[in-house]
Amino acid sequence: MFINSSSKFTFTRFSYHSGDWDTDQRMPSNILNSLLEYTTIPIEQKEKVVALSSPDIFNSPFSYLSGHKLVQFDEQERTNFKKYVQNGGFVFADDCNHDIDGLFAKSFEAQMAALFGQDALKKIPNDHEIYNSFFKFEKGPPTTSFELNGWGDDLVHDYLKAIIINGRIGVLYSNKDYGCEWDYDFRNKRFLAEDNTKFGVNIVVYAMSS
Repeated sequence: MFINSSSKFTFTRFSYHSGDWDTDQRMPSNILNSLLEYTTIPIEQKEKVVALSSPDIFNSPFSYLSGHKLVQFDEQERTNFKKYVQNGGFVFADDCNHDIDGLFAKSFEAQMAALFGQDALKKIPNDHEIYNSFFKFEKGPPTTSFELNGWGDDLVHDYLKAIIINGRIGVLYSNKDYGCEWDYDFRNKRFLAEDNTKFGVNIVVYAMSS
C-alpha cells in the first residue's frame, strides 16, 4: 500500500528544479477524460503539480515526469524520488525529445542509474502486463506520430523501459513522446479514427492496481 493514498485518482505531475517540467499541458485533462469515458475509476478533475522536493509527493501513488532539457535532481529530490518509488509509488517518465541521445534521455537515465543501480532501468517485453491491463496492445507500446515524423532521433522505439520494484513497475520510462502525442483538447478525439489515449488508460490502470 502507498502512503496516504486517496480514494480518487489524481493525475500528479512532478516539478523539479532543473530542466523544463511543465510540458504538454493539455495532456493530463485528456487522460482524465479517457478514464472517465472508459473506466469506473473515480477521478479528481484537475491535474495536481507537486514539487519533487516536497513531502506532498507521498500523497499520490501515480506521478508524471517529463521534459526536454537537463534532469539533475538536487539532494532532496533524489531522496524523495527513491523513497517514493521504493514505497510503492509509480512514476511515468516521458522524454519529450523522443531522442535516446538527447539531453533529457541521457540525464534522466543517469539519475536512475545513480539512484537504483547501473542496470536497474531495463527494456520490458512487449507482452508485459501493462499492455493488457485494460486495452490490449498485442505489439507492445503503440507508435506515436512524433516518432514517425522524425524530429528526434528519427527512430521508432519498439519498447519501453522500466525499473522493477518488488515485481511491479516503479518507474515506466518512454522515449516515444506520449505526452506530446496526447497534448490536445480532449473534445478533438472525435476527429480521430482511433483514440490514441487508450494506452494512457492502460498505464493508469496498471499503476493503480499495484
